[in-house]
Amino acid sequence: MSNERTPLITSGVCGLSVATVACGAASDTTPDSGSGTPTKGPRKLNTFFGVMVPTILSMFSIVLFLRTGFVVGHAGLLQGLLMVIVAYTIISLTILSICAISTNGAIQGGGAYYMISRSLGPEFGGSIGLMFFLAKVFACGEYVLGLVEAILDVFGSDPESSVSEGVRVLPQGYWYTVLYSSVILLLCLLVCLVGAHIYSRTAFVILLVVTVSLLTIFISFVAVKPRDFIITHQGPGNQTLRYNTSYTGFSASTLRNNLGSGYSLDYSTNSVMSFATVFAVMFTSCTGIMAGANMSGELKTPSVSIPKGTIVAVIYTFTVYVLLFILVSATCDRTLLIQDYGFFQKINIWSPFVTIGIYCASLSAAMCAMIGASRILHALALDHLFGLPLAPAAITSSSGNPWVAVLYTWGLAQCVVFAGQLNAVAGLVTVFYLLAYAAVDLACLALEWASAPNFRPTFQLFSWHTCLLGILSCLVMMFVINPVYSSGSIVLLLLLLLFLHYRSATSSWGYISQALIFHQVRKYLLMLDVRKDHVKFWRPQVLLMVANPRSSCQLILFVNQLKKGGLYVLGHVQLGDLDALPSDPVQQQYNFWLSLVDKLGVKAFVDLTLSPSVRQGTQHLLRITGLGGMKPNTLILGFYDSCTPEDFFLQDTAFCDSSIEQSSEGEYNFGVDLPSLQAHFPPVRHVESPRWLSPEEYVGIISDALKMNKNVCLGRYFFQLEGEGKDSKVDGSERTIDVWPLNLLQPSSSDYEDVCSLFLLQMACVLNMSSKWRHAKMRIFLNVETESNDQGWVVNEETFRELLRKLRIRASIKIVPWDSVLQHHTKPNGEPTQALSEDFLSAVNCMLMEHSSQAAVRFLYLPRPPAHHSQAQQYITQLEAVTNSLGPTLLIHGVTPVTYTDL
Repeated sequence: MSNERTPLITSGVCGLSVATVACGAASDTTPDSGSGTPTKGPRKLNTFFGVMVPTILSMFSIVLFLRTGFVVGHAGLLQGLLMVIVAYTIISLTILSICAISTNGAIQGGGAYYMISRSLGPEFGGSIGLMFFLAKVFACGEYVLGLVEAILDVFGSDPESSVSEGVRVLPQGYWYTVLYSSVILLLCLLVCLVGAHIYSRTAFVILLVVTVSLLTIFISFVAVKPRDFIITHQGPGNQTLRYNTSYTGFSASTLRNNLGSGYSLDYSTNSVMSFATVFAVMFTSCTGIMAGANMSGELKTPSVSIPKGTIVAVIYTFTVYVLLFILVSATCDRTLLIQDYGFFQKINIWSPFVTIGIYCASLSAAMCAMIGASRILHALALDHLFGLPLAPAAITSSSGNPWVAVLYTWGLAQCVVFAGQLNAVAGLVTVFYLLAYAAVDLACLALEWASAPNFRPTFQLFSWHTCLLGILSCLVMMFVINPVYSSGSIVLLLLLLLFLHYRSATSSWGYISQALIFHQVRKYLLMLDVRKDHVKFWRPQVLLMVANPRSSCQLILFVNQLKKGGLYVLGHVQLGDLDALPSDPVQQQYNFWLSLVDKLGVKAFVDLTLSPSVRQGTQHLLRITGLGGMKPNTLILGFYDSCTPEDFFLQDTAFCDSSIEQSSEGEYNFGVDLPSLQAHFPPVRHVESPRWLSPEEYVGIISDALKMNKNVCLGRYFFQLEGEGKDSKVDGSERTIDVWPLNLLQPSSSDYEDVCSLFLLQMACVLNMSSKWRHAKMRIFLNVETESNDQGWVVNEETFRELLRKLRIRASIKIVPWDSVLQHHTKPNGEPTQALSEDFLSAVNCMLMEHSSQAAVRFLYLPRPPAHHSQAQQYITQLEAVTNSLGPTLLIHGVTPVTYTDL
């Protein structure tokens, strides 16, 4: 069974070398350089350390200390609580989906990327994974900007004073902010390059520090007495703005004043706030919910720990935020909240507690985002979704640290800090995260709707209703926050989807699309009722019997143009008796035939069977191939002659070009590479080689098909046909299709409108409508006896022209006198002979050569085979003589009505 970590392009590393720990920190999983298989460390983390600690630490980011006052001050308590409830409702719905997917199997490194790619396939997985990577990159820049803001609140020089005093020595300004941010990012980079295990080992200590800081804030609301503050800001034109504000302690009037909204100017960005912009900032505190799911490979019992730990962590952080909002609203003047985002330091019993908490939370969140982003990028690189640009990101150090992916992340985060302010990038971060959460909900919804038997999550507190509601709520909030960012992110997502679809990456991960397609196809096949078939909607549904694809590729390509959107099946009979074999040899061959179909670029199914004879096997395939209303109505065979077949594998670059082989040797090919494909199919038959079937058996196959009411076509000389390959640019403008609707081997017949003749015309029209034949000229040849006294052929010609007009067939009619041919079929007294002489067959061949030698393909009437098998060789000899040296020729015998003149 294929490994879920099998990359799209084999790279020697079948799995992620590093699983995410504590928001993406490194685990004990390292690549085995020899085998290419990851060696997983022991599962040793419990619910608290494996899920709760990283999740809480991720959600207690910069917002907790530096944007609580911003949210309450602008939105007021009521709208602030509404924002918290909306945000936590959205993430709660997503958590239900995360828990369902994560308890349906182990989640490896890459978090959301891994879940989505292994559920929805590489296109959605790769595009959403890259979006989630960008979200974490922007979040990293946001946290760094928040940390710089906190540092400048304490150490920044006072804009009012010309001489900095005490610790306020750091100059302020846009470029200084970028400089300080770059230094902090460099520090994060060094930590991540040395090894993310440094961060993961200190995660619990950081959480303790943040928790102590948080406790001092709660204590300060009770212990600190009311006090007044003067807050100054640098205004436009170097004007200093001064605000008098106060910490009132618990006060009913303060609470009453802070209940409603009061959106005003944000002093950090000089823009007026709104519900959407404030919510965008607040929602960044809810973006750490996947930290626990990323840890499934390291947890003792992931199916228990992930749901329990994530839900407990979310409830805990929700409680803290609600309490903090209420306490802030009841104790702080609105001006204080709006004009000083770091006011917790001013009202704390000992301000360094808050300062340390802010620094730890910000630095921790920044490193967490950088580590998590680098692990997602590393996962994308290992899966080779985006090819060469991300290929270096798969490189790891000897300890398994993806240092190149870290450098990529650091470079992009460095670009983000040029925004200069936390609030300036919060909207984009939130939009990217909401899109990623919507994709997780979509993955869970698709798994639920597909009704896959193997989707059996141990977490049951979800349904398709919660998934759908999660998707809708994420999309609605995206556009509420910023329609421009939302539209841009969705356009970027669609472009990435198209890019990955164009690359046609394949994997063994399992595609939810296949499960959904199966579900729908089964439903529509049941609706495709054969009793409701109508002749005006007839289309060819072809079973092409192939002995050896090496000599049949051109015919396979031609029939692909002839199917007109109908069913196309490649059939093959393996000679043998299952009673004498230990296992069915046919099952092992399907991948080789499907790889052949991929190489040729034809839209065909493959059906193989094991049978003691080719004739019996063909009967089996004619009876059982297809399903419901999609069953073959036309059998196509190669011609039975003594010609030495040509090996198409030696001519087509897709099968023999070494450069093609080298460029595609890494593609995931379901175990069938080019050398294996070439070795599987035997060399073409030599002249003296024994035949697989006798002439009697070959003619018997034709008779069987006609008895089963199947149309029959025999293809000869198609190895001479060129321009049918998938890379060919031929449009048919230089081609001619010749149709001879008369049964040339039964001269006494002059019926051009029997079922078989009309079937010939229909097949020629179908070919003329295909992409490589759409501009080809069609010619229809009418054989007439001009020397006879009966001039009825003139009337027949007009009748035939009228028929073509009714059938909307655009073709030129060529009148071919064949009196000289017919004279070889008459006795001296003028009566026709019973047997067809060699002279007559030769004359028919000469007539065809004279008029159709330049045609690209010819359609001839195939007479019914003889009733007795003793005449089989004679029948084949006659067909061979008529078509000798003609070039690509299709002999057709139709038994089903296919033409319709009415609307």
